[in-house]
This record gives sequence, structure tokens and C-alpha cells, in this order.
Amino acid sequence: MASWNSVPLEITYEVLGWLAFISWSISFYPQVILNFRRKSVIGLNFDFVLLNLTKHSSYLIYNATLYFSSAVQKQYLEKYGLGEMIPVAANDVAFSIHAVLLTAITLFQVVIYERGSQKVSRISIGIVAAVWLGAAVCFFVALPTHSWLWLISIFNSIQVFMTAIKYIPQAIFNFTRKSTVGFSIGNILLDFSGGVANYAQMGVQSIDQGSWVNFYGNIGKTLLSLISIFFDLLFMGQHFILYPAKGATISSKISKEESAEPLVKSSDDPVSENV
Repeated sequence: MASWNSVPLEITYEVLGWLAFISWSISFYPQVILNFRRKSVIGLNFDFVLLNLTKHSSYLIYNATLYFSSAVQKQYLEKYGLGEMIPVAANDVAFSIHAVLLTAITLFQVVIYERGSQKVSRISIGIVAAVWLGAAVCFFVALPTHSWLWLISIFNSIQVFMTAIKYIPQAIFNFTRKSTVGFSIGNILLDFSGGVANYAQMGVQSIDQGSWVNFYGNIGKTLLSLISIFFDLLFMGQHFILYPAKGATISSKISKEESAEPLVKSSDDPVSENV
């Protein structure tokens, strides 16, 4: 396994990694605190939360397995070269554990707090069910040949796919309501900082090693940063440019929505504002 050639770059790599970890980890709290203070999750898209939990769960499986399993590390080095470094750091594993926990707490808030007429769409439930069923099938395919690197690459692909689609319901929801009230912008600002730091961390490692293999050897981490940054910029545009100073009007409107609706959207329901 390769070692660092430059001590300053190694230190920079560690600092950027933990900066990304801290930014991403803290980013979960503004939404949780906002929900707690309002005793309401109106304005937070439930599909976003459900897809996000699946995303972070699959990413945890990928990170933890590649970081702790010597068998998987051996398969990785055999594929990408013995001189390469494993592209998962301790902060990646720590972040994934924390992310799953906080996203689960947010989902629990969706269940217990006022939610108006918002519901989880059957489309999102179907996507999540199909994803985990497919992952189970892949496990039994990989089992006879011990193709563990291939298997965790499937989980990596899942998290990339979920990252690509998880933001869409919230973005459309904000557009439909012409407001971002109920969706914490603090979450987005911190998420953006984490994405930039994460991408810079990978760049530092590539500069030190004189190789860009860690970008395509860990394509999930690369795409994770780029997709997150894109949607964070979109949400910032919605919050600060497209729908500013809408809080009082929207809050008054949504507070009147009925709160006894079922959590899962029925196929018989008319199309609602939730995606």
C-alpha cells in the first residue's frame, strides 16, 4: 500500500477530511433543531428524508467494508495497483455512522410532528424497496466467488444514484410552494462546505501520489461531492434569490393545513404538492 510522499500534504489531507466530516455532520442538526422548535415538519419533503436514509445506509456499508476489511482492501489493490492508497479515510466511516443516525432521527420527527397534508409518495417507497431488493440479490451473486469489491461497488453505486435523485423532490417542493420555509438553509450551507472540502481532500491525495486513480477508483465519493455541490447551489438560489422574505405568508398558510393525514400517500389521492 502506498505511503505519503509529502508530510504537509498529508496534514492538509487530514485537515480537509475532518473539516468535511465536521461540516457534513453538523449540517444535519439545523433541520433537526428547526423541526423540534416548530414541532412541525411542514416544508420538509418526506421523500427527501426517506431517500437520504437509504443513501447514507448504503454509503456506510461501502465505507465501513472498504476501511475495515482486509479482504476487500486486497481486492481493491489487486484491481487498481499495489502502489495505490485505499480511498476511504476514518472520517468517511465516522461521517456515515453519524449520518445514518441523524437521518433516522429526522425520519422519526416526520412520524411524530405535525406534517399537514404532506405524505411519503409511493414512488419513493417503491424506489427504496427495489434498491434493497436488488442489493440482496447482488449479495447472493457475489457470495460464491467472494466478489466483495464488486458487491460494495454496488452499494457505492446505490449511494450515488440516491444522491442524484434525493434532492429532486425537495427542489420541486420548494418550487411548487414558492418558499423554502421549513427547510433549513443552515443544512445546505454546511453541506456545501463539506462537499468542497471533500473534493479538495481527494485532490490533495492525487497531487501527492501523482495519480488521479482515487477519483475514478472511488467514483462514488467524487460524484457525491459534485452532485451535492450542484444541488446546494440550487437550494441557495431558491432561498436567497428566488423565494426570499416569504416566511410570514407561507408560515401562516401552512399552519392551517390539516395535520391528521396518513403518512403514506394513497394511489387514490389527488396529486399533491409533495413529489
